[in-house]
Amino acid sequence: MSDVAREAGVGKATAARALGGYGAVSEAVRDRVMAAAERLEYRPNELARSMNTGKSKTIGVIVGDIENGYFGLAMRGISDAAKAAGYDVILINTSENVEAEIDAVRVLLDKRVDGVIVAPASSFETDHLHDVHASGRPMVLLDRHVDGLDVPSVGVDIAVAAQDAAASLLAAGHRRIAFVTALASDESWAPGQPLAVSSVTDRLAGIQAALTASDVEPDTLLVRFGAIGMPAVTAIIDELLALPQPPTAILASDSVIALDMLRVLRSRGIELPRDLSFVMFDDFPWTELVAPPLSVVSQPIYDVGLAAGRKLVRLLAGASGEEAELLAARFIERGSVGVVG
Repeated sequence: MSDVAREAGVGKATAARALGGYGAVSEAVRDRVMAAAERLEYRPNELARSMNTGKSKTIGVIVGDIENGYFGLAMRGISDAAKAAGYDVILINTSENVEAEIDAVRVLLDKRVDGVIVAPASSFETDHLHDVHASGRPMVLLDRHVDGLDVPSVGVDIAVAAQDAAASLLAAGHRRIAFVTALASDESWAPGQPLAVSSVTDRLAGIQAALTASDVEPDTLLVRFGAIGMPAVTAIIDELLALPQPPTAILASDSVIALDMLRVLRSRGIELPRDLSFVMFDDFPWTELVAPPLSVVSQPIYDVGLAAGRKLVRLLAGASGEEAELLAARFIERGSVGVVG
């Protein structure tokens, strides 16, 4: 600041007012100071500014798996909303680990972010999120919701689309429909039981609703957890195919799992949809390029991120009354679903 003031031939306080956009400074002096700052490639100390103003003009975003295309595209929406409002974004990946999420919250608060967007790794272990809310820091939940945490969320009405996907499989004659997710579950699961990630709970709720409507008894052996990495996915596929009554259709909970599953199925000589019908959640360009094109549950992922970013920006501007927002998803049937019999 002293260098800029000296270069512009003004006092330090005048230079500060001109660069900060406050106080009485003539247009001529402001132009002279700004020109001097540009010549010297002056950049303000944002940390010092945030300590003075209490605002850092940054928001923090915490997601479970940036490798998952869902979060990558949602992050683009968040970034676009933040940039339009003059905010920078700090992204932290947690690998869906609660301890990593707790640490991420601490890091972001230490960096004095103005608000937080988070996709909670658990709907059960949420004390750290309640602490953020209690501190008065604006927060928006992405893709997931947490019962008892009074903050707005933005997600997808995925249960309805999941029900449509399962209903389409049932209409094609399928009765043995498997669902595979990366979510870890150490306990035995029963239909209707809430899981640590609400969006997975919602997927299963939609599938179970379709089964019930068709008088098909849910089989918990067809619901598989922990599909993280090729070894785990390979084991799950082999176990499903080895069942006395193997599935005739599989729903993959996200695109990362779907890719691994397609590799395993190809290595086993399983042809879609002749030997097995296949549906994945999320729709990316490559799903129409593979043979056969994949049937998908398409989600407005970018719009989810954009809505979450805009919602947080409104909260930062002092808005109140922001509520949960669910965007519509839809089932798109392509070539990977066949008729049984």
